[in-house]
Amino acid sequence: MKNLSVVVPFYNEGELVVEVLSEIRRALPNAEIVAVDDGSSDGTADRIKSIPSVKLLSFQKNCGQSAAIYAGLHAASGEIIAMMDGDGQNDPADILKLIQGMSQADVVYGVRKDRKDAFARLISSRIANAIRRFVLGDRASDTGCTLKVIRREHVKFLIPFNGLHRYLPALFERAGLSFAEVAVNHRARKAGISKYTINGRALRGIFDLIGVRWLMSRMIIWP
Repeated sequence: MKNLSVVVPFYNEGELVVEVLSEIRRALPNAEIVAVDDGSSDGTADRIKSIPSVKLLSFQKNCGQSAAIYAGLHAASGEIIAMMDGDGQNDPADILKLIQGMSQADVVYGVRKDRKDAFARLISSRIANAIRRFVLGDRASDTGCTLKVIRREHVKFLIPFNGLHRYLPALFERAGLSFAEVAVNHRARKAGISKYTINGRALRGIFDLIGVRWLMSRMIIWP
């Protein structure tokens, strides 16, 4: 599909990066691919360079998934921008289903079905989603699913901060955008390790919620 960009952050995913980018290219042969190397130390950037026609953004140090996604969104040139994880758990073929949903909504979010995560992570995710919806009032079912499709014109509603990627639905809803949700495939990791721990996410999530609630109360919504 023309005028489509796919933003993919990578951090020490050297074992997977070629497979992930090649799969995106097969599923979306005409899309612009923006790969963001978030300060990897395992040669991820070199492997990205081995894939033709991929736009590479490379950080000198690890800045986090939010910074990588934010930079990728601003570097993307497509009228429609898709986001997905670089760990191989998202299926790039699902992006076309999300784009179809844009006929009825401004932004479209993936909802992971039959998740291939450990039981403890599933439970913590459900609790975090419930708390977030209660505090912020957003209605997204699975904000932890990176697979999302937005219009480039709506990037202006985002403000860079650590943790941004978890609160995209809340910020877009605060800006008055309509949304739709689409069930998407979720796959087990083939290699590498998760960069998140349950305890670390829980503690940081409390501070993030306080900050995002304040931010949303102070946002200026540009027409």
